[in-house]
Formats: sequence, structure tokens, C-alpha cells
Amino acid sequence: MKFTTLMASAALALGFAGTAIADGHEKTKVGFVYVGPVGDGGWTYEHDKGRLAVEAEFGDAVETVFVENVAEGPDSERVMTQMALDGADLIFTTSFGYMDATNNVAAKFPDVKFEHATGYKRLHPNVSTYSARFYEGRAIQGHIAGSMTESNIIGYIGSFPIPEVIRGINSAYIHASRVNPDVEFKVIWVYTWFDPAKEADAAKVLIEQGADVVLQHTDSTAPQAAAQEAGNVITFGQASDMGQYAPFPRVSSIIDDWAPYYIARTRAVMDGTWESTDTWDGIGAGMVGIGEITDAVPEKVREEALALKASLADGSYHAFTGPLNKQDGSPFLAEGETADDGTLAGMNFYVEGIEGEIPQ
Repeated sequence: MKFTTLMASAALALGFAGTAIADGHEKTKVGFVYVGPVGDGGWTYEHDKGRLAVEAEFGDAVETVFVENVAEGPDSERVMTQMALDGADLIFTTSFGYMDATNNVAAKFPDVKFEHATGYKRLHPNVSTYSARFYEGRAIQGHIAGSMTESNIIGYIGSFPIPEVIRGINSAYIHASRVNPDVEFKVIWVYTWFDPAKEADAAKVLIEQGADVVLQHTDSTAPQAAAQEAGNVITFGQASDMGQYAPFPRVSSIIDDWAPYYIARTRAVMDGTWESTDTWDGIGAGMVGIGEITDAVPEKVREEALALKASLADGSYHAFTGPLNKQDGSPFLAEGETADDGTLAGMNFYVEGIEGEIPQ
């Protein structure tokens, strides 16, 4: 994703104009680094809703700043450094590819707290990580997709072949194949989080290959628009509700709700209780929401999907429950066994039944 230097400079100039004073006390300054535009309708849009929730919760006691469209790589380190230099007390870095940059900058600013989304490295005491169990939502999507496909071909638009995305593909396939053993998954990797043109092209290719259901782990609404144009193709909102395409083709969605976490972590900085932690919450904790299942979904399937949601939420069911094999036929989970978090966090293999190779 390209980063526009002029836009970034303007945002920095406006956002970092100095720490304001409220009631004689310094405001807590909270920064957000975004991989896409706040208007993407998906991932970054939901993170920015969380930022606005922080402002609504704390009012004049906080100042929030953000920079959007920040490429994963050296430029993200520059943006984080500038935020820290300009007085940020807490910085949320909201994409997997910011992981090393977050830790590099944290080492230089030990008094600033850093929160990295979807990563696994906490190399310094001022770094925390947080993510959501998106794979729980993928299980529900897979159940609906497997139940509703008529072609038995489900397309999946993957962003990058990292564990988070691979977990989602596996979870969707497991639950689609359990209700429809004839289902086939076709995966296209686009190597971007947000590129509407690439996402639309991928959706069109999958539809041409016979997919009548398209899932995505990318951030724009372009696949929804491509499916709408094609006609009888079902989609699911990613990261945000994408409800403008409901009741069809978008029949439900995974909604990322970051607001409670952002409020809690900002409060911890303000009251001095912030500690370095790993957080990985799902449907039960409310970090993963399931958008309305529309009337385009048969009532029986809808009831089954809601029952699956309830069992995931209360912990009576785990999305990765055996018997399951790996793609090569070797055992993964025995009957009734569930995957541990370490295995899920590092998942780098497909489950049995998914064709094709994971790019290296």
C-alpha cells in the first residue's frame, strides 16, 4: 500500500501540534497508526471507531491523533517515532506488519506505552500485544457458506499468508465441510490488506472459477460490489458490517469491536495501572461480533449459525476440535481434542481437504 508523504506530513502537523492542557493537567495523548484509510469500510474504519470511542469516553482528558495509509516497513517506524517525539503517551499500531517497527521504537522511548495489534513480539516492558479470535467468526461464516453453496465451490481472498489468515481459512473450511463434505475451497492471495482493484479482480476470478460464495480477509468492500454485480454470489462483511450490501450478497459479517479495549488500555495509562500483556479475545468477550444474519439465509441455517455462535461464546465448543488432520494426512487433533493457543498462533499449514499450497 502506498504511503502519501504529503498527506502524512499534513496529518502529523495537525495531529501533533502540541499537548493541550485541560483543567490544569496535561492531557493523555493517544496515537493510532493505520495501515489503510479511515474510510476503508473495514479494518481501519473499525479501529478509528475505537479511537473516537476513546474521545467520547474521556472527553477533554485525552487528545487522540492518527496517521492513515502507513506502509508496513521503514515508514511506519518513522511515523511511530514522530508520534513519540510529539508527546504521545500511548501508541496503538494496528497492523501485523508493524511488529518489528513497534518494538524498535519502543526501545528508544521507554516511557511511552505501545500496543501492537495481531502481533506476537513483546521485546520490551512498554509493549503489549492484542488481537481477536477472528477464526471464531470464520467458523460461523463457513457453516453458512457450506450450507448455502450450490456449486460447492467457495472462494477465499487471502491478504498475506500469515497465521492469522491461515487460521481463518482453516476454520471456515472445517465448518463448511462438516455440513457439506463436497465443498471445495479456492484461495487467491492478493498480498495486500487494502487494494480495492486487486480485491475486486480476485473476487471476479473466483466467481469465474465457479465460486458462488466469496469470503475475504482483506479490508475493502470491493469484493461485495463484484459479487453484487455478478448476481447469485454470497459474501460476508470483513472487520466491519458492510451492511450497505445487505441483505444480499452480504448475508452476515465479522465485526471487530476495538472500542472497549482501547478505552480500558487508555484508562490504564491514565491511572498508572498499565502493564505489558498479551490479549486474545473472541466472541465471548465481545471483541469479535457477528453481524445480522439476513433473511437471505434459510431459517434452519440461521438457527444453526446462532447456536454455533452461542457455543463459541460460552466456551462449550472450540472452533478447532478434532478429529482433524493436516493437509498431508498427518494427525492434527484427535477425536474431541482442541487446539492450544500456541499451535493456533503459529499455524502454518492447511487442514486436510484444502487443495493448493501456502505461499512461502
